[in-house]
Amino acid sequence: MKPASLATVFLAIAAVACGGCNHKAPSQPDRAAIQAAPPPRPYLLHLPGIGGKLAVDRMLTQGLVQGGFDGDVEIYDWTAKDPGLNALFARQRNEREAARVAEMITTRYRADPRTRIYLTGHSGGTGVAVWALERLPDDVKIESLLMLAPALSPKYDLSRALRHVRGRAYVLYSAYDPVLGFGTRTLGTIDGVKTDAAGRVGFTKPQDAADAAQYAKLVQFSYDPGWMRLGNIGDHVGPMMRPFAREILSPLLRTGVLRQLAQATSKPTTRRATTTTTTTTTTTKAVNGVAQEEHGHWK
Repeated sequence: MKPASLATVFLAIAAVACGGCNHKAPSQPDRAAIQAAPPPRPYLLHLPGIGGKLAVDRMLTQGLVQGGFDGDVEIYDWTAKDPGLNALFARQRNEREAARVAEMITTRYRADPRTRIYLTGHSGGTGVAVWALERLPDDVKIESLLMLAPALSPKYDLSRALRHVRGRAYVLYSAYDPVLGFGTRTLGTIDGVKTDAAGRVGFTKPQDAADAAQYAKLVQFSYDPGWMRLGNIGDHVGPMMRPFAREILSPLLRTGVLRQLAQATSKPTTRRATTTTTTTTTTTKAVNGVAQEEHGHWK
């Protein structure tokens, strides 16, 4: 081959090898561009109980939207199409699913840190929600956490999870819930303790290792018979009912205000969920270091 021809071949090979030399490597989203864009829609992620994605989960999310939640809503079935007792006992698989949920939250947050992220869980799904929060990077935060009939043990230390909650973590529990009484005393909670679950008796702050500052974010609501009007009869799926989600849970998540139904003849009132407020129909007190809500009953 002639020298001129050989040089031409070498130049062609070099051009192919350096095909992308003149292009800049992909960069991370420009922070200034993100801040200049309109705020993203809020995002709500719901984790069902051990039964997997059921009609009650769709009822809950529909009620939240009907009550004014204006954002993207997703139900994630963490049971891996293996619901029931298998899901209750599959601790290692559940922790892997929790890591996947943490990745989902992180991806949404990284796309735009202004995104207000809400996490809700029912029954065993609250355990996966808590484990997911524990796995988030230090800087990733959600707006609030809602635990409905949580099937975690009452003394489970929530400190690590609560560090990733910017606002409040709400708990709804009912002494009338048979699943979280006899059921978890016999079979165990999602974290493997044979006891009445927190969804029946509420959470109790562990005495030693728990972070009191983080537990100050936790606000618990005991069942109010006045909620029967909205389809919540105090059983295991009561807080999932569409009217209850619409009238009580959606305003609570959006504004931090719990709508009160104190008297059958009175107009509904609202009160911001704090650890210090006292009214004629609702009293907040500290029990075992955790804010507890006691509601006036219908008469």
